[in-house]
Amino acid sequence: MFDREKLKEIARRREEWEKGTLKQALDKLGFKREDVAKQVYTPLDIENFDYTRDLGFPGEYPYTRGHQPTAVPGTIGLDDRIRYSGYGTPEDTREHYKYLVSRGFNAPSIAFDLPTQLGYDSDHPLAEGEVGKAGVALDTLRDMEVIFEAFKDIPFDWMRPNFTINAPTAVILSMYIALAERQGVPLNRLYGTTQNDILKEYTVRGNYIFPPEPSLKLVADTIVYCSHNMPGWNVMSICGYHYAEAGATGPQELAFMFSDALAYAEVAIKAGLEPDEFLPRFSFLGGCGPHFFREIAKFRAARRIWAKIVKQRFKANDPRSYLLRMPAGNARYTFTLQKPLNNIVRGTYQGMASLLGGTMGGGNSTPYDEALGLFTEISRRVADDTPRILILEGKMGEVLDPLAGSYYVEALTNEIEQETWSMIEKVDSLGGAVKAIEKGFMQQEIARSAYQYQKEVESGERTIVGANKYQVEEEEEIKAMEFDPTVKERQLKNLAKVKKERNNRLVESTLKQMRKAAEGRENIMPPTLEAVKAYATIGEICGVLREVFGEYVAPGFI
Repeated sequence: MFDREKLKEIARRREEWEKGTLKQALDKLGFKREDVAKQVYTPLDIENFDYTRDLGFPGEYPYTRGHQPTAVPGTIGLDDRIRYSGYGTPEDTREHYKYLVSRGFNAPSIAFDLPTQLGYDSDHPLAEGEVGKAGVALDTLRDMEVIFEAFKDIPFDWMRPNFTINAPTAVILSMYIALAERQGVPLNRLYGTTQNDILKEYTVRGNYIFPPEPSLKLVADTIVYCSHNMPGWNVMSICGYHYAEAGATGPQELAFMFSDALAYAEVAIKAGLEPDEFLPRFSFLGGCGPHFFREIAKFRAARRIWAKIVKQRFKANDPRSYLLRMPAGNARYTFTLQKPLNNIVRGTYQGMASLLGGTMGGGNSTPYDEALGLFTEISRRVADDTPRILILEGKMGEVLDPLAGSYYVEALTNEIEQETWSMIEKVDSLGGAVKAIEKGFMQQEIARSAYQYQKEVESGERTIVGANKYQVEEEEEIKAMEFDPTVKERQLKNLAKVKKERNNRLVESTLKQMRKAAEGRENIMPPTLEAVKAYATIGEICGVLREVFGEYVAPGFI
């Protein structure tokens, strides 16, 4: 793209500038050249840059500049119909969603409590102290029915619910299918997302149940079932976000996210699917960290990397398979307990990076009181309005990839892509994502990065305003959301009532069918659906699977 003679001239002029103008300024300030980070980028930093190969046009391979060929002014990132929430009992969450529906929201993005995520009922001893805290407690189909009473006036095939669930995905998805069947909605008209990203649970979140191999079998079963029956359902939301939150660098976040995606794609192909049957329904979730320009470059590199993976490894033909459908969430780890109102600024500039980087639904913002606990409604309103101000007042999102061609941004994009490929190749050399997890590679890499980050914070090398610098003695008082102490008692009554009124013989029969499917090669979804309809609990269903598959115990790594 650049003339060779021009590059030589730029190189000569840069050397003159460094020895002259720059040296004089540094001498005056008392610095040496090596004391100052690189601050100026030129065509020399991207001398092998090729526009058609590396950029292209929006909506075309390699998608560096975005998936869509046009941006509709004032609409990108303003989907006001869905909000991530859920807490307490299903009744508590239903009432919250009723309030949201009155404000124009038309679908839930449900957070589940820890016992639900781990496949335990609310009356299990290990659920003590956690019922309804990190999300809503959900034990049976009855609880799903209660939650969706908030949306009784909204047709099922209009909604786009999101279920943030992983190990028990088959159970939660079956509950939603059972509701849809009662509404008379064909499965091929259901749209929404299940996170279903179990591999990152082994590395950074810990909310796994079964060992990796049977867990991947369950993932494959859901992908196959949805591909055959629910072609509009997003079967996966593969989360680099959680790697970032655990301390991964940008390239590590992308590499591990894509390595997980490769593992899921491979089990789906082994189950008999063609890549184009399921790749268009893979979705992703990225994190948007504190380094403004690096995050923009990371999102641009991510789209290019995924397009190359799909083209080179899977030889896909459907253009939709190439699209990295990925929103991005704020870096919650940067949100501080100290001076919490400063988190509004962090959410704003991270939202800007997400928008300028071209993520889907760019600009999503995190409530400023996130570090204190579950968000309050006033903080959520500020977070909701942040992208609206960026887009409607700041006019962000109206120009596609506005920083394309910047020597700095293009150099960063190339650098992040190269580092990501190097890490993907390392995972490949270990035998893929599952083997890399079993060997502790991902865990150790992230732990090293997280340790380095924390060391920089504690030494003051990395400034966190209000936390390690510019502190104040008297903090502004921010009231955190209060937790209702009656949640467990109310949920246990709900659960006991269901167990008393259901047909327990039918429950036992459906659980036996589940065991048979788990022990053999049958798809787990059909018998799970029947067990759910009989009001078998999530603990009973996962209990059968625990007996067949066993439970995973993470090895220790030094």
